[in-house]
Amino acid sequence: MKQVRPYPHVIVTRKAARSLAGGHPWVFEGEVLRLEPSPADGRVAENGDVVDVFEENGTWQGAGLLSEQSKIRVRIVTRNANDRVDEAFWRRRAQWAWAHRRTAMGGRSLPGAEPDTNACRVVFSEADGFPGLVVDRYENVLVAQVGTFGMDRLRPTVYAAVLDALHADGQDVTALYERNDTPSRAKEGLPLEKGWWDGPGVSVPESPRVMVCENGLRFDLDIENSQKTGFFLDQKYNRRAVRELSAGRRVLDCFCHVGPFGLNAAAGGAELVRCVDVSQTAIDLARENARLNGLDARMDFTCANVLDYLPELAHDRRRLREEGGPFDLIVLDPPAFTKSRGTVSHAARGYREINYEALRLLPRGGYLATCSCSQHMTRDLLAKAIAEAAHQANVQLKQVEERQQAPDHPILWGFSESHYLDFFIFQVV
Repeated sequence: MKQVRPYPHVIVTRKAARSLAGGHPWVFEGEVLRLEPSPADGRVAENGDVVDVFEENGTWQGAGLLSEQSKIRVRIVTRNANDRVDEAFWRRRAQWAWAHRRTAMGGRSLPGAEPDTNACRVVFSEADGFPGLVVDRYENVLVAQVGTFGMDRLRPTVYAAVLDALHADGQDVTALYERNDTPSRAKEGLPLEKGWWDGPGVSVPESPRVMVCENGLRFDLDIENSQKTGFFLDQKYNRRAVRELSAGRRVLDCFCHVGPFGLNAAAGGAELVRCVDVSQTAIDLARENARLNGLDARMDFTCANVLDYLPELAHDRRRLREEGGPFDLIVLDPPAFTKSRGTVSHAARGYREINYEALRLLPRGGYLATCSCSQHMTRDLLAKAIAEAAHQANVQLKQVEERQQAPDHPILWGFSESHYLDFFIFQVV
């Protein structure tokens, strides 16, 4: 690289350089050999700054954001030496991110329903070149989460870039809520906080409740207190797949959260849907969402720990009948059983157990929709756990579909962390 760039330097190991060359955008703390000042003006890097990354032999590897307190010391944002990481850079990134959603989802909405881009992930962190930033759209409200020091410093710039990209496309977005209360912020030395962003181009609504439409169904969301940013948008098309199987069936929706799988099953013509979640708050919201959509006559709700509930139904046929069983379609959408590689074996046992208990309840010809939302529980590990569950339950499975996260949560090859959701549908034969 012949031109003199204005950024301080980070010199990394050969191992780090190989990883970066393979497409992975992270440099870890132990891979940093030293920091050097900018050759242009002698400026020393500060926390959150843009830095140029070099292998010790002088090969330029890319430019990224420095995080002094994180084990992920640098997150690469570009491998193009002609890029200047300025306001125009982030505006281009925001435009590309929105253009991808328009292309991948703009023509897939259900007949007579709202555009799929009315409720979608607009920015998916590293997969869209915004390390540590997630932005979800719920109708006219954006909900943002920032998890890295560099992106936190850039909030005014990147928020404006995302809003302008949407406004330029004629999208009616009027407010932005920050859910910067994730534990990962503590690892970056950032405070935990949440509330409306009062920057230019947006208003400050009185309530954090948002009415959103997805797959033609209405959901009343609490973006201040619900999990993540208020909803699980990554399952949008997987919920449609369950809807297509539901006509005339009795459906058990486990780990139902605010009811999106159950509502899709009911909308698809299910005879009965039983929604189960350990959170009474989630159950109350799910019940209200059923009422909003006129589906409450065919839906019922149980507040229970699914890990105890499924074995109880298997052992007590009277309770099974009271809950609306026997069921011939069961949906398992559990929270991530592992958030680290060190607990994968324990998580695998958990996935095996819940799938075993579900398969014990299903008759021959019944359907199981099951998934994992943990990046560490890879597709092959999940498939192995399901196969072991089927063997233990003495049933054979016929695969109907294998799916992943929706395309507004793009998978960046070379960055396995962006692939975190695997979803299977089986028939018991």
